[in-house]
Amino acid sequence: MSSSTGSAHSGSTVITNIATLVTNDPSLGSGTPLGLIRDAAVVIDGDRIAWTGESSKAPATDNRVDAGGRAVLPGFVDSHSHLLFAGDRTEEFNARMSGRPYSAGGIRTTVAATRAATDAELEANLTRHLREALRQGTTTFETKSGYGLTTADESRALRIAARHTDEVTFLGAHVVAPELADDPAAYVDLVTGEMLDACAPHARWIDVFCEQGAFDGDQARAILTAGKARGLHPRIHANQLTHGPGVRLAVELDAASADHCTHLTDADVDALAHSDTVATLLPGAEFSTRAEWPDARRLLDAGATVALSTDCNPGSSFTSSVPFCVALAVRDMGMTPDEAVWAATAGGAAALRREDIGRLAPGAYADLTLLDAPSHVHLAYRPGVPLVAGVWRRGVRAV
Repeated sequence: MSSSTGSAHSGSTVITNIATLVTNDPSLGSGTPLGLIRDAAVVIDGDRIAWTGESSKAPATDNRVDAGGRAVLPGFVDSHSHLLFAGDRTEEFNARMSGRPYSAGGIRTTVAATRAATDAELEANLTRHLREALRQGTTTFETKSGYGLTTADESRALRIAARHTDEVTFLGAHVVAPELADDPAAYVDLVTGEMLDACAPHARWIDVFCEQGAFDGDQARAILTAGKARGLHPRIHANQLTHGPGVRLAVELDAASADHCTHLTDADVDALAHSDTVATLLPGAEFSTRAEWPDARRLLDAGATVALSTDCNPGSSFTSSVPFCVALAVRDMGMTPDEAVWAATAGGAAALRREDIGRLAPGAYADLTLLDAPSHVHLAYRPGVPLVAGVWRRGVRAV
């Protein structure tokens, strides 16, 4: 297979001899949501997709890449991650998996390590995980603050993140800062005041962990409403550990996504199905905590839009692998392989309210993943196997 890694071709490039091309454009190919085209080709011009179709009909281009009978799909859109942190929580994980009680650790461990880290250390950790994700086919990622919990530490995390992605989320409301543990109202005032003022210029989104032990519905509404007033759009950690008000609040405030969605009432499911709020499922968290799986089948059958993401974080889901999450969703959450791949690409794009990523159709960004397999189904069929053979991001071969 030709084409050099990390360099852009001048002019247009056709990738031909694609066994199965996932476009996520239902008007193409098979007419299904994946818009599958067999024996396909795709043309890249600059940083955009210029053409897709059958390989025999591909137009002339300046450069040609032979996919060798492999599958091509849109780059994965990881719409929920927590990559601005220092340290790890190996001991906590080991204790949890060994069935031992573990009183130390938790998010406070990461907060302490993150506050103590230099900007250079935080950025180095971020870029290491981004390279890791890219090798596994992720071309767009969202990431959050939330491990600083002071005005200075939250704003510096967002400044660092903004150098690497447009999808930056202010999560000062992850948990109450340890120094204000006895006065959560004061911490909400800080998050909605001085901290928001410092962080809003560096973020697109605002998020809150609406859960017992974190922030209740009234606190979450106050935080997200303050963020909206500053031009940030809401997303929310909702209904992960218990039934709660998070999903209904997400729909009420037109949040782009309600994330986790593990414990849902029929009313929650109905609200999501009749809204523009995406249900973002994060199976890495359930895998890593031995918790109950979200019921993707229930959401899909109701008509809700579902995304899959990694939730990459050092405490509860320390994986950057979207293919792994696809396999989990198919095995344990009731999704078909087609549904899981759509959720990890177009679904993630919907959770970021983007139409220029997550699909391979003319005008979209040329973000493509080449699998060392003839079909996208192999992502679930061959779990744990490094199937990603090539990645183009914005038209440039990156892997």
